[in-house]
Amino acid sequence: MKKVFEEVKWLFNYMISILMYSVLVLLIGVGVLLAVYFVDFKFKTKNLETPLYGAYVIVSGSMEPLIKIKDAVLIKRVDTDKELKQGDVVTYRATDPSYYGVLITHRIVDVKEENGKKIYVTKGDHNETVDRSPIELGQIMGKVVMRIPKIGYIKYFLVTSYGWILAIVVPSLFIIIMDIYKLVKNIMNGGKKNEKVINA
Repeated sequence: MKKVFEEVKWLFNYMISILMYSVLVLLIGVGVLLAVYFVDFKFKTKNLETPLYGAYVIVSGSMEPLIKIKDAVLIKRVDTDKELKQGDVVTYRATDPSYYGVLITHRIVDVKEENGKKIYVTKGDHNETVDRSPIELGQIMGKVVMRIPKIGYIKYFLVTSYGWILAIVVPSLFIIIMDIYKLVKNIMNGGKKNEKVINA
């Protein structure tokens, strides 16, 4: 029975260690991404450019079935029109009076040239008609390079008070409690070892 208990205890400690290392790696990854974003944001602010990378949650079904509602898209900044072609999916800031300034993610279905400038005709995959207002390079925030399914649900969950508590506070308290437990355990084991040395 004691052997089984020791094995269960070892397995529990092993799983906890994996969980803690996973959280640590995740936090390091998030930290690196935030550092890159911060540096790029500072550079962008000085040079009036859009960030190198950005992520947006999709709130409409205009790009279904490729991109669904609550999916997130990762976009990369486009610096020249040579990086864009027909078929690319881009996120742009609309100039149409009906939804002026709104960020839209649609596909480029045609590329035209007017007065020496390239004009892009866009359309949602699920829409029957093209967007009313063609766009220029300056409106484009970036080209979609990755889709992350349903990540929007996590975002909306985290912005709630209970979501933030469950996702941040509880794991943090758990890690702190485990560290205190290990510290107390090491102190007690150290005391026992000292007693054995004295008795010897």
